[in-house]
Amino acid sequence: MRFIQPGGITFSVIARCCTDEPRRHLVAAIGCAIPRDRKTYGYISEYHGFGKNQREAGDYVEDMAAAMLATTLGIEFDEDQSWDEKEEVYRMSGKIVGTRNITQAVTTKPGGFTTAVAAAVFLLD
Repeated sequence: MRFIQPGGITFSVIARCCTDEPRRHLVAAIGCAIPRDRKTYGYISEYHGFGKNQREAGDYVEDMAAAMLATTLGIEFDEDQSWDEKEEVYRMSGKIVGTRNITQAVTTKPGGFTTAVAAAVFLLD
């Protein structure tokens, strides 16, 4: 395993949300859509904001990444469908192998400062 060298370039997509407002719910999420054809590229999406729970934010970023990938692959879908319905259309097309997300949600405690961070880091060999 090779390690990152000091001064090396590290490509990443980062979602960050922070506040000191008491009892404020915040979330940061990264979504990824992976195509079946490994010769084509997938999509990564980022979201940060207030009020969504971990599952809602995770579904949202997966939906964004999958929708971007689906449009480049010519998969037709109804934008107004729920994530579960669209996910089924994507899977049935056979062109999208999967989606995933990494999400961090937290609620600020009174008198505190809170940050939620989610990241996708690309290491080139």
